Amino acid sequence: MKLVCSKSNLLNGVQIVSKAVSNKTTMSILECIMVDASKGIITLTANDMDLGIETIIDGDILEKGVIALDAKIFLEIVRKLPDSDIIIETDSSYKTTITCEKAKFTIIGKSGEDFSYLPVVEKEDSIIISQFTLKEVVRQTIFSISDNDNNKLMTGELFEINGDELKVVSLDGHRISIRKIQLKESYAPKKVVVPGKTLNEVSKILPGGAESDVTISFTSKHIVFEFENTTVVSRLIEGEYFKIDQMLSNDYETKVKTNKKEFLNCIDRATLLVKEGDKKPIIINITDGSMELKINSILGSMNEEIDIEKQGKDLMIGFNPKFLIDALRVIDEEEVELYMVNPKAPCFIKNPEESYIYLILPVNFTTVS
Repeated sequence: MKLVCSKSNLLNGVQIVSKAVSNKTTMSILECIMVDASKGIITLTANDMDLGIETIIDGDILEKGVIALDAKIFLEIVRKLPDSDIIIETDSSYKTTITCEKAKFTIIGKSGEDFSYLPVVEKEDSIIISQFTLKEVVRQTIFSISDNDNNKLMTGELFEINGDELKVVSLDGHRISIRKIQLKESYAPKKVVVPGKTLNEVSKILPGGAESDVTISFTSKHIVFEFENTTVVSRLIEGEYFKIDQMLSNDYETKVKTNKKEFLNCIDRATLLVKEGDKKPIIINITDGSMELKINSILGSMNEEIDIEKQGKDLMIGFNPKFLIDALRVIDEEEVELYMVNPKAPCFIKNPEESYIYLILPVNFTTVS
């Protein structure tokens, strides 16, 4: 095999597919990136058997062929070469020479025969969504998936399609994030649970243009994302997702409307007094016209008042400040509305259209005067 391509094209391609290279494997072939120039195009592929990514790059094929190269070494070599054309050449013993200007590396590759290409997925259903929207939806929900593998379903996100609405849900046992998106067309109902790792990686490699689309296809076991010259195939998480609707309520005893930025900055300041790993709650005391935020820790105490519009009863309630910060950071609106029942019931942060809903469980606290 012999091919020539620009450093920028090659580096971009290698960076995209390297997101699917396996870090923990006994199969060394899964630590490789496949460079396939056997069919008149240059395709780069990586596959860890749960997530596979394939991308096509521009370049000239002088001699057709296939080679699997160690992903880590290949990426570092390409990254550190001069900004010029790169020549990749292999011989029958898989010895691979990578040349750029006066730099020349020789590494030993592997036969492409043992490499697992992306599974050929019979796409049963597809939806089309803008890259920007998908990137935003992931950003606005991914923080509340669980990183604990004890409950596999909590490590993924529910994608539920009903007509022209896509609902994305994540939860970790302490909070729930829900985003609803209007699709341009209407589709058959569908429910799948997509691994959080997949969504994180897709979000990183998506250019994110508002005018560019992603086609998302589903089967019973896989989800496929196709955009520009890249295809991402991932296994789905099997199992019945949690019955979210039973956890949602429109009842409230106290409703608060406040400036989002002011509220967020105030909590942010309060966390200066919380050490990493210290589970100190922020205590919120809601009265007519104002909301007092207090925190007490070994490092000291802080209290601050912010203006609010209040409906209903006065209330004192405690939260993990991180959970409030995570939700507020991804809300783009100037004002936020909080709905609460009592100090032990969940708090809902949502807009009137309910295009986003963040449910946060309160925490117990002892009041210190």
